Amino acid sequence: MAKARTSRPATTSAPHARKVDAGASGVQRPTYRRLRVYTFDPSLATRLDTALINETTLLIPWEDELRPGPVGEYLEVVDYDPASKCFYSPVNLNDLYLLAQEGMVPSEGNPHFHQQMAYAVAMTTIHNFERALGRRALWSPHIVRDQATGEFVSSEPVSRLRVYPHALREANAYYSPEKKALLLGYFPAILSNPGENLPGGFVFTCLSHDVVAHETTHALLDGLHRYFAEPSNADVLAFHEAFADLVALFQHFTQPEALRHQIAKTRGDLASQNLLGELAHQFGQAIGNRGALRDAIGHVDSETGKWEPQVPDPEAYPTTLEPHARGAILVATLFDAFLSIYKARIADLLRIATGGSGVRRAGSLHPDLVNRMAVEATMTADHFLGMIIRALDYCPPVDITFGDYLRALITADWDIAPTDELGYRIAVIEAFRRRGIYPTEVRTLAADGLRLQRPPAFSLNFAELIKSLKQDLSTLEWQTTGPRDQIDRLNKKYQEITHDWIVKKLVDPETGRERDPKVARSLGLSPGDDAWNTIYRSSKKGGLPALEVHSVRSARRPLQDGRTIVDLVVEMTQRRRGYLDPEKQKQAEKLLTDSSKQFDEGIKPDFTVRGGCTLLINSETGELRYCIAKSIRSDARLARQRDFVQGLSAPSLRATYTAAAASVGSREPFALLHRCH
Repeated sequence: MAKARTSRPATTSAPHARKVDAGASGVQRPTYRRLRVYTFDPSLATRLDTALINETTLLIPWEDELRPGPVGEYLEVVDYDPASKCFYSPVNLNDLYLLAQEGMVPSEGNPHFHQQMAYAVAMTTIHNFERALGRRALWSPHIVRDQATGEFVSSEPVSRLRVYPHALREANAYYSPEKKALLLGYFPAILSNPGENLPGGFVFTCLSHDVVAHETTHALLDGLHRYFAEPSNADVLAFHEAFADLVALFQHFTQPEALRHQIAKTRGDLASQNLLGELAHQFGQAIGNRGALRDAIGHVDSETGKWEPQVPDPEAYPTTLEPHARGAILVATLFDAFLSIYKARIADLLRIATGGSGVRRAGSLHPDLVNRMAVEATMTADHFLGMIIRALDYCPPVDITFGDYLRALITADWDIAPTDELGYRIAVIEAFRRRGIYPTEVRTLAADGLRLQRPPAFSLNFAELIKSLKQDLSTLEWQTTGPRDQIDRLNKKYQEITHDWIVKKLVDPETGRERDPKVARSLGLSPGDDAWNTIYRSSKKGGLPALEVHSVRSARRPLQDGRTIVDLVVEMTQRRRGYLDPEKQKQAEKLLTDSSKQFDEGIKPDFTVRGGCTLLINSETGELRYCIAKSIRSDARLARQRDFVQGLSAPSLRATYTAAAASVGSREPFALLHRCH
């Protein structure tokens, strides 16, 4: 790969480059920027049957102020290679020649194309999130905490996620919550059996659609749920990995040429081996796998080298503990549901094509049939992609399980489409049941039984909160179109308003005790002065239990009947000290003195337990639609997390989650996870 060495990142454009005047007289502002990328990864070019679908063009939302890098509103591509100690000059996507030919020509050896592809795939992923959630995407903030107590002090907004296309010379790529960056590696393929790669030739993860989409999804999910990267049970990190894989998989179906090619090749049977169900094909082969890094519908036998379809095993979920392997169960579950709906949607086409017999003639499918099947596959994948992203607003803020996510999926889909004519929700429920994944606290697997129920009447009038938040703006829908820097600033202000309002409503300022314990328990909180001693308190003398409101966001949802609703999504959490020794736990509960109201740190905790709730509030009426709580007072949750941390539930992962490793693992959980793929 040719290297352009400079002493610092170049910020000027090429001599012939001229920035396009988006406001030129008579010129309409473009909606999209067209950029060429590899469809999956460069390995397709080495096979005759896939060479023609090796490239595709992505439509990226147009950015007027896109600077060389590229550096835009959401992303800042910084191409520094630490292994070579050099910067690569930044690509200028506003160069007239590049605009005329849809960006750089795909190339494994051109750093400018590497920058272009990382930017294009990441922006596509961001756009899909914004479309599903009905608001602008925000990155997780830099959190400032008290060094002594770990208590939240303040947060600093992050305007751009940094993307380093050549950050590591190793077979790894990960999202760094600490750096707020995607660190994408490159490495030499193994010398023996490297698949379609050149033995010892470099493989660049920034050229893999799946890797870039996967890591961008980690960053987006961290911006929505910061504590989903803090493992409290075996499902938490597995969910992070599975969700990132699912987004990458369903984005495959937005690439029409590749989709039609694979449908024609499989004769419409997407349950058989195909590129659409695989993740990181080149990466997997380069590290010695006989196939892709992961496969949603099957696997390649390590001995025979033959692909075998995956058979749902209800015994695998309770016994599979490694995050990627456990996450693969969730990926296979939802991809199975997708395949079920796809088969139902093409059933009429097959009846017409086979004259009602259902038996397909030998030979290739008719191109018109392939095109119609591709349309149905795209529509199905698009619905599933929106469904899995939208469900994030219906999840608890901490300690998520696959069962929690099932209920979130059903509720989120029900809210926008009460009439499930094609059976999307049934397909999802059936797929979870076949793998033995069940939520707790439900009495039936019917959709209406799994759907989150509206909470009982609360003594809290959330219309008052909505009124307080609307003092600056008359509507909360500004989060769908407003400038992101303004959204960040107002979000911080709204978090403070919500915190003060909820504490005032829950706690009597004179006595410090809870006004109505039943309401606080329904929210999963313990905010009063009589809270358990192990719950962290404010650093102020005599301070109340600390309460963190770390998310106040709007969600615009188009309904099946054409109406649109806007919800306010609020997340609140508290922290509790946890001890591996139950006797120590009891002892710690007694260390709070009435005189100081401060916890004696004589017995340091072994782990942290978090609790709290996600509230979905109608932004017009103030009606509390859902309250998804994980109680901070739950001793059952405490015991489960204690077992998990001790290794009774996950012995192979103990080093990741114990207090000794927490200082490193909690800051960079994905660096460790992705190093073992």
